[in-house]
Amino acid sequence: MARSQGVNHELSEVLNQLWSRDTNRLKPGTDYTISLQGKAGYVAQGSNTARDMARAPLFAYVNEGKLKNIKTYALFMRLLDNYEMSTGVSETVTSEELIENDLFLNAILETEVMKVCAHKYLVSKGHSPSDRQQFKRQLYDMWFRLYHRDRSGGEDSCGFEHVFVGESKKGKEITGFHNWVQFYLQEKHGNVDYKGYKAQGNRNTPDEDDHVLNLQFSWKGLVKPVGSSFIGVSPEFEVALFTILFLASTEKVTTAVVKVDEYLLEMVVYRQGRSIGTSYPKLLSSNNRDL
Repeated sequence: MARSQGVNHELSEVLNQLWSRDTNRLKPGTDYTISLQGKAGYVAQGSNTARDMARAPLFAYVNEGKLKNIKTYALFMRLLDNYEMSTGVSETVTSEELIENDLFLNAILETEVMKVCAHKYLVSKGHSPSDRQQFKRQLYDMWFRLYHRDRSGGEDSCGFEHVFVGESKKGKEITGFHNWVQFYLQEKHGNVDYKGYKAQGNRNTPDEDDHVLNLQFSWKGLVKPVGSSFIGVSPEFEVALFTILFLASTEKVTTAVVKVDEYLLEMVVYRQGRSIGTSYPKLLSSNNRDL
């Protein structure tokens, strides 16, 4: 799928089906509240110094009861402490962690987002097997199969760790870390310091109901100059969306411009063999503002 400036209408249609069926998405202002504060500044490549344009945390409130009581969130959160932060440090997967991976995949495969939308669509396109167990194996290989990110060591990374948990490269920079639940939990524990939102000019200034944000933050002292993340969406929504995009192409890098709900997004996926290298949304614009 070559990159183009035009909106990919087929992908937009299926992603909007995912959006409309994401019943576990949390509601801004009700289930959580964010505080955007100031616009983040420029950070030079390789620098870990950023001017803090946000004195308070990004998340002012999150209904933790929902995170703990909605099955897919609860199982997702159990996976977040299963990984070494630094690339180059081999990952060891315990039998308990294998069970946790399995339980998470089972849970998301029970949701309409994965079962009715994503799996059905992928089978119709010939990208996935119709058998549920074979599809689950495909998801496991994409998201949880370990691979070498840093050539100097053993198998040190996987798609899930990079996208949802985050990693540090040689202890100098943050890579990945595109998930709002991980951001909230790390911020709560004092490991993340939100520096402000990122926007081009004044016309794309986000608001606190937005479900997609470009932002700047530090994690354990390392700065991510520009990060991007969905906010409030369920884990199954993100897994489904990035799985569909990954399987739409065999290119090393797949990008697509899509219109999902009120958001114009550029979706980006990098391939690492049969697995996801990274995947994230970039907010281009939102219809709830005068653009």
